[in-house]
Amino acid sequence: MPRTLNEVVFVDGVRTPFGKAGEKGMYAQTRADDLVVRCIRELLKRNPQLPKDRVEEVAIAATTQIGDQGLTLGRLAALLSGLPNTTPGYSVDRMCAGAMTAVTNVASSIGYGAYDIAIAGGVEHMGRHPMGEGIDPNPRLIGEKIVDQSALSMGNTAENLHDRFPQLTKERSDAFAVNSQAKLAKAYADGKIQPDLAPMATRHAERGSGLATKDEPPRPGTTMEELAGLKTPFRPHGGVTAGNAAGLNDGATACILASEATAEELGLPVKMRLVSFGFVGVEPEVMGIGPVPATEKALAKAGLTIEDIGLFELNEAFAVQVLAFLDHFGIADDDPRVNEYGGAIATGHPLASSGVRLMTQLAAQFKEHPEVRYGLTAMCIGIGMGGSVIWENPHHADYGKSDEKDA
Repeated sequence: MPRTLNEVVFVDGVRTPFGKAGEKGMYAQTRADDLVVRCIRELLKRNPQLPKDRVEEVAIAATTQIGDQGLTLGRLAALLSGLPNTTPGYSVDRMCAGAMTAVTNVASSIGYGAYDIAIAGGVEHMGRHPMGEGIDPNPRLIGEKIVDQSALSMGNTAENLHDRFPQLTKERSDAFAVNSQAKLAKAYADGKIQPDLAPMATRHAERGSGLATKDEPPRPGTTMEELAGLKTPFRPHGGVTAGNAAGLNDGATACILASEATAEELGLPVKMRLVSFGFVGVEPEVMGIGPVPATEKALAKAGLTIEDIGLFELNEAFAVQVLAFLDHFGIADDDPRVNEYGGAIATGHPLASSGVRLMTQLAAQFKEHPEVRYGLTAMCIGIGMGGSVIWENPHHADYGKSDEKDA
């Protein structure tokens, strides 16, 4: 018999402050699993009306699933967080879109009615587990020319975007990066970022014990002149630098998702409603273009157009990748609807964790912008993919009405 699908809502999201990867980073001696456990515990603390035994799934993403990011991390994180041993969990890997995929996976299960409440998130300790550690790509990928050699280097794929779209100049990328740094600095000054952060205890060989309360990667006050002098490591006279791309970072995120009816039953906050999502594959050599067709897919499924989207949270793996998205949809480089609090170029991008950071920041902006009905979170994904999720603002006057314009 036909099944009625449940509406799925974003209840709450948190993240650790993001750190710089490497021996000098603040998480150099912190376990990856402890980072995500800290996020889950913070979620449970902030939402005491949620009984622990009502959490029916924990999906945690990691790109490099070995060591302290391995062994079915979702299940281990559930146990370490104090959830009952009846709570199952699993791991996800879709590279940068790991946490985004964890969210859409559990949302699909909630929508179908398999369970009512779940936790999804991601973690990446790039200092302990560099991207690609321990992998063994099948030599047929290159030997049989399934992909070009450049497809296996994210930086080279970004340079390929500069080649394919000559209007996306290094100067535009640098200007976008400067703006990202300035927006994040303003967001911190205005107290916009701090509510999302779960302070994390740290220990360091040189600095001793401490408490991480803010992101480590930001470079406030960055100028065009400073960026112009940086090296282009992926090719001589290229367009990609350490200044207009996200760095190597450590950090974790987690969020609570629920059916709308269960959120109402338990008195849980509703910060967003999931409208639609789309994942697509693209040429691996230009993986940064992935958010474009993914967004087109998500819009088509929702019966919406890009003009209906009032806020954008786009992951800044590389400035050129965001610019390709903006150019395609006719959006200005400095459009105030885009990454209002700054993005990964400033904040950091601990690969599999970043999707939930985008969602948590969008939820905060929805509250500030009740005039905006729909927002979008999107990101490019390694090996040639893109992901996009459309959300509805519960503070909008038309919240809950049909998404289809002609309905």
